[in-house]
Amino acid sequence: MLIREATTEDWAAIWPFFHRIVADGETFTYPLGLGESDGRDMWLVAPPNRTVVAVDDAGTVLGTAKMNRNHMGNGSHIASASYMVDPAHAGRGVGRALCTYTMDWARAAGYRAMQFNAVVETNAHAVKLYRSLGFDVLGTLPEGFLHPAHGYVGLHIMHRAL
Repeated sequence: MLIREATTEDWAAIWPFFHRIVADGETFTYPLGLGESDGRDMWLVAPPNRTVVAVDDAGTVLGTAKMNRNHMGNGSHIASASYMVDPAHAGRGVGRALCTYTMDWARAAGYRAMQFNAVVETNAHAVKLYRSLGFDVLGTLPEGFLHPAHGYVGLHIMHRAL
């Protein structure tokens, strides 16, 4: 798998799984009815932030990540990232590769840590992955997320020093 900069041309491949993941309402705090244009504007971020795609040998987009400063001003040394893997390609290490890539990017860019602000506690795969990569749950906002199947569940704040 190759991880490379996302282009506007990649959006056509990202949008179907992005839309499905957001509309499912299980893992992101984005509006459930998020339209394509707004989704593109939120996900394809401008420098110095970055958006990347993971592609296979045939060029198929398997997943995507966006990396950004988590805070401004005196907190701008903390990075953040978000990840989406096409469910058709789940279980192939795409999420792990994207997360590792973003941590390497953050280190190279001079960030001192990464923080994820809203990891849905019922997103067991993401929580397990992040923990395996050295992230800790700093705290949980009780009932911070309305899950469509589980009702109100917590949102973890996860952190890892770089």
